[in-house]
Amino acid sequence: MTASEGEVRRRADRLRAEIRRHDHLYHVENRPEISDGAYDRLFRELQAIEEEFPHLLTPDSPTQRVGADPLSELPVVRHVVPMLSLDSSETEEDLRRFDERVRKAVDGPVEYLVEPKLDGSSLEVVYVDGVLDRAVTRGNGVEGEGVTENARTIPSVPLRLRADRDPLPIPSLLAVRGEVLMYLSSFEELNRGRVEAGLEPYANPRNAAAGALRQLDSRITRTRPLEFFAFDILDVTWTTSATEEGEASAREGTAFDTDEQAVEALRSWGLRLPDRTRKVADIDEAIAYHAEFARDRDDLDYEIDGVVLKLNALAPRDALGSTSHHPRWAFAFKFAPRQEVTRLERITVQVGRTGKLTPLALLRPVEVGGVTVSRASLHNREELERKDVRAGDLVRIQRAGDVIPQVVERVEEPGRARSEAFRMPEECPRCGAAVLEEGPFVVCSNRLGCPAQLERGIEHFVSRGGLDIEGLGSETVALLVGEDLVREPADLFDLTPDDLLKLEGFAETRSQKLAAAIQSARKTELARFIYGLGIPEVGATVARVLAGEFRSLPKLREATPERLEEVEGIGPIMSEKITGFFNDDARAASVDAILSKDFDLIPPPERESRALEGKSFVFTGRLDSITRSEAKKRVGSLGGRVVSSVSSATGYLVRGERAGSKAKKAEELNVPVLDEQAFLRLLEE
Repeated sequence: MTASEGEVRRRADRLRAEIRRHDHLYHVENRPEISDGAYDRLFRELQAIEEEFPHLLTPDSPTQRVGADPLSELPVVRHVVPMLSLDSSETEEDLRRFDERVRKAVDGPVEYLVEPKLDGSSLEVVYVDGVLDRAVTRGNGVEGEGVTENARTIPSVPLRLRADRDPLPIPSLLAVRGEVLMYLSSFEELNRGRVEAGLEPYANPRNAAAGALRQLDSRITRTRPLEFFAFDILDVTWTTSATEEGEASAREGTAFDTDEQAVEALRSWGLRLPDRTRKVADIDEAIAYHAEFARDRDDLDYEIDGVVLKLNALAPRDALGSTSHHPRWAFAFKFAPRQEVTRLERITVQVGRTGKLTPLALLRPVEVGGVTVSRASLHNREELERKDVRAGDLVRIQRAGDVIPQVVERVEEPGRARSEAFRMPEECPRCGAAVLEEGPFVVCSNRLGCPAQLERGIEHFVSRGGLDIEGLGSETVALLVGEDLVREPADLFDLTPDDLLKLEGFAETRSQKLAAAIQSARKTELARFIYGLGIPEVGATVARVLAGEFRSLPKLREATPERLEEVEGIGPIMSEKITGFFNDDARAASVDAILSKDFDLIPPPERESRALEGKSFVFTGRLDSITRSEAKKRVGSLGGRVVSSVSSATGYLVRGERAGSKAKKAEELNVPVLDEQAFLRLLEE
């Protein structure tokens, strides 16, 4: 490089640093120091240098927020650690019960970090050596869609972490969870522009943000006013300088004692935090915090649907652990849903995948919290009778969790005559079969012989979490069933392009493409197949757990309830549902018919070692030298299993400080008990 080029490189580096500083001041701290014109001059100078000297362009340059060429599809990317949901409730009683459970598990005072529960789209952003490496939507919690190029266009997503925190250095790996949202004022301005351009306005800020984040063309995402707020460190690793022996050493884990320290680290690294994130000393302060936000809710420029409490101390979180759905150390205290009044015009019945007949209220359209609502579930026969709502009634509706519409109650209209009470049908409205009463529910007795159940079952089987067959949506499924081309799920795999040509809207190219996609789906992951079967209580997360535990469908089908309950996260109710599904003659015959189509079900990758194969471990109490999650990973990597409850079949109970009732049960059943050091020696051996 010539001397002049060296000067240009230094100038480019100074410009990038200066622009990053102004970006942070403007988009994160909301206190700009220079005018827009001055900022534009700096930006244009950097652009000119990078255009003339393209080898000086860096991936984290501020100029790289412009967007990249369109993608054909978004890639599926696995999260660094699973992104779980949150346990939640609108009642103070449930919140206090959560607090009691936490206090029983924690030795000493309990403090919480509290923050608003932003109503946006969850995103994981990962930094490697301080530079943005990837961004992934929540998806199913284990894997999501890679939206890195789109995230680069969001001004409040740093392309490079700031190095302002001393002595804590920039991590070699940092995975952060946050929320992408759109300010209400920005959303309204965006919709005004769309209306003026003759385009359909977006329904609400959340949908607009989620849609922009999942655009195939990041240049479109760049035109959307998106904001990113970070609120949790999912994983962090530091690699120190060379040791005396000349080998690099890595420090893994949080390196923080509290969540308060962790989020302050996020702030210092240049990430934006939700407003009013703070520590509270007890549950009463948390309730007051919730009331404060509830009062201000309608004046905020962004949507929230509650507040989140997280145990501030990080060490006890491992002892509390997580279910397959949510961590036990965090809780979402939701707001009461927004409500409106409208006219119930008619009640109809919808038949679901499991045959349940659900009464559905068809409403005069009304806007509730920014969303137009025209229908709402009445849930079941008993709920319908309890609320006593009828066609023509004035009703109060709300969006549960600000998402799902529901009828709250009938609004009295003195002197107005009412229609006859609605009665659930005695026959299925889709197939005419007799219905059965199962508790509060009315269920069609015709199983897969009912077109509605068949359609919903196939839709679930081929959905994104199942076989993921592109082009086989609800309309196409309905056509296949309606034309009698598919009478059970297995019939899908006998379809030919000529069969599909008989369907309305299908030409030769579309028919061949769908037929090929269906045949390709016969080779799929075991976890996807298990999920697609539609076993009650088994979602995507549990399906992956079952696939990893049993590794083949025959072994899962043979499992007893007792064996299933040894699997972490599976209790008595779920185990009964799973065994009941496979022991049902009609369901078993349907599964056998599908498998007869030469399916290749791929189990999860083999573990690196099988040294602990056949051994199951139960953990109780607090571990000091290794986190609970790391201990579970080590057991799994050696072929062992971690289960949640002690039985006579348990291999070892690992006992830490303040062990619970599991230790006593292990002694009663003569299960070998290991203290922490004995457990670590076992792993080493």
